[in-house]
Amino acid sequence: METLLPRRGVIISLIFFLLKFSTAIEIPPSVQQVPTIIKQSKVQVAFPFDEYFQIECEAKGNPEPIFTWTKDDNPFYFTDPRIITSNNSGTFRIPNEGHISHFQGKYRCFASNKLGIAMSEEIEFIVPSVPKFPKENIDPLEVEEGDPIVLPCNPPKGLPPLHIYWMNIELEHIEQDERVYMSQKGDLYFANVEEKDSRNDYCCFAAFPRLRTIVQKMPMKLTVNSSNSIKQRKPRLLLPPTESGSESSITILKGETLLLECFAEGLPTPQVDWNKIGGDLPKGRETKENYGKTLKIENVSYQDKGNYRCTASNFLGTATHDFHVIVEEPPRWTKKPQSAVYSTGSNGILLCEAEGEPQPTIKWRVNGSPIDNHPFAGDVVFPREVSFTNLQPNHTAVYQCEASNVHGTILANANINIVDVRPLIQTEDEENYATVVGYSAFLHCEFFASPEAIVSWQKVEEAKPLEGRRYHIYENGTLQINRTTEEDAGSYSCWVENSIGKTAVTANLDIRNATKLRVSPKNPRIPKLHMLELHCESKCDAHLKHSLKLSWSKDGEAFEINGTEDGRIIIDGANLTISNITLEDQGIYCCSAHTDLDSAADITQVTVLDVPDPPENLHLSERQNRSVRLTWEAGDDHNSNISEYIVEFEGNKEEPGRWEELTRVQGKKTTVILPLAPFVRYQFRVIAMNEVGRSQPSQPSDHHETPPAAPDRNPQNIRVQASQPKEMIIKWEPLKSMEQNGPGLEYRVTWKPQGAPVEWEEETVTNHTLRVMTPAVYAPYDVEVQAINQLGSGPDPQSVTLYSGEDYPDTAPVIHGVDVINSTLVKVTWSTIPKDRVHGRLKGYQINWWKTKSLLDGRTHPKEVNVLKFSGQRNSGMVPSLDAFSEFHLTVLAYNSKGAGPESEPYIFQTPEGVPEQPTFLKVIKVDKDTATLSWGLPKKLNGKLTGYLLQYQIINDTYEIGELNDINITTPSKPSWHLSNLNATTRYKFYLRACTSKGCGKPITEESSTLGEGSKGIGKISEGVNLTQKTHPIEVFEPGAEHIVRLMTKNWGDNDSIFQDVIETRGREYAGLYDDISTQGWFIGLMCAIALLTLVLLTVCFVKRNRGGKYSVKEKEDLHPDPEIQSVKDETFGEYSDSDEKPLKGSLRSINRDMQPTESADSLVEYGEGDHGLFNEDGSFIGAYAGSKEKGSVESNGSSTATFPLRA
Repeated sequence: METLLPRRGVIISLIFFLLKFSTAIEIPPSVQQVPTIIKQSKVQVAFPFDEYFQIECEAKGNPEPIFTWTKDDNPFYFTDPRIITSNNSGTFRIPNEGHISHFQGKYRCFASNKLGIAMSEEIEFIVPSVPKFPKENIDPLEVEEGDPIVLPCNPPKGLPPLHIYWMNIELEHIEQDERVYMSQKGDLYFANVEEKDSRNDYCCFAAFPRLRTIVQKMPMKLTVNSSNSIKQRKPRLLLPPTESGSESSITILKGETLLLECFAEGLPTPQVDWNKIGGDLPKGRETKENYGKTLKIENVSYQDKGNYRCTASNFLGTATHDFHVIVEEPPRWTKKPQSAVYSTGSNGILLCEAEGEPQPTIKWRVNGSPIDNHPFAGDVVFPREVSFTNLQPNHTAVYQCEASNVHGTILANANINIVDVRPLIQTEDEENYATVVGYSAFLHCEFFASPEAIVSWQKVEEAKPLEGRRYHIYENGTLQINRTTEEDAGSYSCWVENSIGKTAVTANLDIRNATKLRVSPKNPRIPKLHMLELHCESKCDAHLKHSLKLSWSKDGEAFEINGTEDGRIIIDGANLTISNITLEDQGIYCCSAHTDLDSAADITQVTVLDVPDPPENLHLSERQNRSVRLTWEAGDDHNSNISEYIVEFEGNKEEPGRWEELTRVQGKKTTVILPLAPFVRYQFRVIAMNEVGRSQPSQPSDHHETPPAAPDRNPQNIRVQASQPKEMIIKWEPLKSMEQNGPGLEYRVTWKPQGAPVEWEEETVTNHTLRVMTPAVYAPYDVEVQAINQLGSGPDPQSVTLYSGEDYPDTAPVIHGVDVINSTLVKVTWSTIPKDRVHGRLKGYQINWWKTKSLLDGRTHPKEVNVLKFSGQRNSGMVPSLDAFSEFHLTVLAYNSKGAGPESEPYIFQTPEGVPEQPTFLKVIKVDKDTATLSWGLPKKLNGKLTGYLLQYQIINDTYEIGELNDINITTPSKPSWHLSNLNATTRYKFYLRACTSKGCGKPITEESSTLGEGSKGIGKISEGVNLTQKTHPIEVFEPGAEHIVRLMTKNWGDNDSIFQDVIETRGREYAGLYDDISTQGWFIGLMCAIALLTLVLLTVCFVKRNRGGKYSVKEKEDLHPDPEIQSVKDETFGEYSDSDEKPLKGSLRSINRDMQPTESADSLVEYGEGDHGLFNEDGSFIGAYAGSKEKGSVESNGSSTATFPLRA
């Protein structure tokens, strides 16, 4: 719960409130009161390195106290001019100047005013002297070997603590052991000396750390004389000394450390042991040091008093000493007298009780003097209490209680103030407080009142005291409101009233919304080495957002603010990220929110998943020839249940050390009976699996060896490898090492001709192949292969049919005829060869053909053989992609797995004429206002005798209407140009040109051009390329720069139509955009004429544009300017194609107008490899892919469906 204080910020009132209850009632400074000492020195040591020595005494009171001092119970006056005093304080300083030893003593401070005198405890001021060893001449010591000796130290007195060391002159410690010991007083004891103890530099050093001083005693010389007869003797105690007798008493103060020491001389060196007579040594607090010579008991209590015995022993005897330990204690308060405030006429009592050993003596004082010297009327004094009756204002005083015994004195002051005042409220008026819904609110009303007062609280607007279990008023006036709600907000009044009067203050309470948290995800399960991301969603009151602080912890331990230094754990406000999560990261994660008024927390349980630990304690039982039981113990599953176990074995003689899977077991089982093979020395291991993955393999089990047995199976996959005629190379899959079942594995192979009444032939081999000679070519044989070893044979083998080696076919088919389908396609028929002439398995027939001459010019061609194979038993096939109007030779042969047989006699046939290919180019070389001159090139392939050309043209201005198509038949094939007249001026035309033979006209080539306007001068125009218009629907270009492949399929056989797909590949970028021939616009030409310079420049640009050709969208322009040949013709192949986005004009079809590079003919046989199916049925229909190959060069079939498309970019 927070206090909102203007200009002073917010304080945590609950803590402040609780602290108030732990202190005595404070009298406000404005009220008259006796002095109270609030600060005083304890023991003060005048260290020589300090600048000054301060003895403190501070007190408060009303009126202001006056300070006086005593030293050693005598008045002490500040007569020494070196003493420095402070105003309104009893503290004084003694500078470290000159001789100050006379200041040493016990001081007491007295603070007095008219109401009483307070007295401090004694303050001892110690002026230590500088410790020094006396200057002395130390006589050398000489002893016989084996004798005891003591080297005394006798350190000087000084300020404790004192540390003593024995060293040599080189400051090396004298080694101590069971034989050599330094006592608590610093003397060095030898139980028996040895020759090595001789030295002349035994030095005792005394260190006083508080004085920063170390002093050294003069070196001592010890000489040990060797002896030939060292007498052994029983122990004799040197510590405690002999004069103390067999027992001694030691007094120790409670809480201090008890040290008892025993040292005995003797030979051999005695051993020291300790025990408590009539009891046990305190466990946990007792230790034996210095090789058992010192018994140390820490934090001594009264239970430790009693008799302790040390026993020194060797084999010659023992020596003992008893210590009587007395535990005493300085005085300590059990009931310390407390200051109190009384009103006139009241009664009271002062209690003072102390404990100690011996029992402390209690003495009472009043205002620093013995109570017997200044008695008050009505006081009744007992040793442990003082009672008051009918107190009056003049009874105000300071009472002192002093408890003392031989170990010290303690003093307590108790202020008795007789006060009669109206309540004084010390909490400021109009204090602002705040808390959150559901928390407790504390509204303060700190007051002082005498006589006692009654406190009441009320809400300002209700003007009646608060009542109910939710409200509680403490003695100091604080109001606690439990389980606050929003309705508790408002102003409250605190009223304090006693017999003299009453006072009030107002407090204001605000209620805030509680802070809420939610950590997500809840209880995640994360695989090891993955990333964990936690988010802490917080919601708090708007007034508290500035103080909202989020923190993360795991299992109660807070993370650093930003995570770990290595960056594996990153904390970014509300987000906690852990990379490469490990099992140590598993636990409960808590997000905590703290504001000025409340706190909230939410947790999530993070479970880290990992692969299981390997199974343990593998055990084999129930050992049989063909089985064994394997049992194991599951390892830790790391929070993910084990789904199954994989049992692996090792024992393969061919691959030692290689583990193979044997079986799998459900995750709930930890035992399995394993099937085994004979003649294997097994070893097993187990791998556990869960949802995360596999565990490491377990440690291997013991070995288990199975006895040998006959084979359980025979070889598989018996087959014949490629053999020569009249030969069988029989092969099979050999048995694996785990399948051999015993030593001496061999294979028994038997065979005989299939169906022949002869005996089986037999041969036994150790490898997995056998060569057998046969009398016939490609004859069937029954073959069996059986596995055998030293213990017997495998099961009866299954017979398989194998054939002896093949030979080439020895006869050729006879060609019956070649039927010409069209100018590029023929059908060949032949007679099949007899089965006995195949000499193997017939794979099919092969047609070889080559072109001998062209019928157009009679020119002979070099022999370039084309090959076409037809799989299976058949007697006909289709030969495509032939050149029209040419002569060919053709042969047929059969082939089997061995190879091809002889060819048939060549058959000669001729292909008829076809339609030509399109002209190679079409150019408009000159235009005028009403004329145009066109030029073209011959087709690449004429496919017959050229009879002339068909020239067509029509108007295609930039409108949605197209002009009438005009035809011109050119009957002079040798003329490569034509002059058109009677054209319209300033009009755009599209021209179509086809080459023709007696079979018809081929595909057109197109070009576009515009006539000039009136008064314009005719110019020549060279088109950049040739356009092609196909009988197809338009192909829409989807993406500029992309590669497009257009495939055109023909359904019906026609002259010069290929049976294959025409593949037109277009690679290039889209047209840049619509072309507008702005030079044909009259207004624009007139404007150019007005500005001569600009006209020249722009005309140059126009000429460049004309030379490049018009640029326009393929799709839109072809919609407007279709091929005239296909305006009224419907293409069956693509009759179902439609474009719903753009509809063409009625009676028009869109053309393909793309710039393309020539590709290989789709009819080329290179496109097809060896196939199992022929391309055509007997009726000539297309049935599938076929194979083609080239001999003596390549065949390039230029079918009529392949065209060259120029690129207009």
